[in-house]
Amino acid sequence: MTRKGAERLRTELERLKSVERPRIIAAIAEARAHGDLKENAEYHAAREMQGFTEGRINELEAALSHADVIDVDKLNAGTRIVFGATVDLADEDSGDEVSYQIVGDLEADIKQRLISVSSPFARALIGKSAGDSFEFKAPNGSRSYEILAVRYEG
Repeated sequence: MTRKGAERLRTELERLKSVERPRIIAAIAEARAHGDLKENAEYHAAREMQGFTEGRINELEAALSHADVIDVDKLNAGTRIVFGATVDLADEDSGDEVSYQIVGDLEADIKQRLISVSSPFARALIGKSAGDSFEFKAPNGSRSYEILAVRYEG
């Protein structure tokens, strides 16, 4: 994973442990105070939220403890696309331009233009260079792209 991605995950982990976990514990305690737990929807919802939160904490701790953190600023792949690259693309049909960074699976977020290295689109990009064109078979049809630029910035 990238250094920025690891920092984002550490921040999320800290928030879950220091803010969300205590909030959920307080919600469980308050719901318990209302009496009968069998038909207490607030209690069951708080317990369910606790399960999700603890699961996410475990997932983040495991991922961070086993992650190889790569400083993208120190990569020197030139114009060739490898993990960590930020790629500027132009859709050859519409002319629309877009940029994506290829990141680890856990840090991928399409809204932030971060695509997973294991995604079909990233796999189509890996190994190509600035100036290359390629065709990607998307679920809604085939798309042709030209690689305008490749950058390595944290």
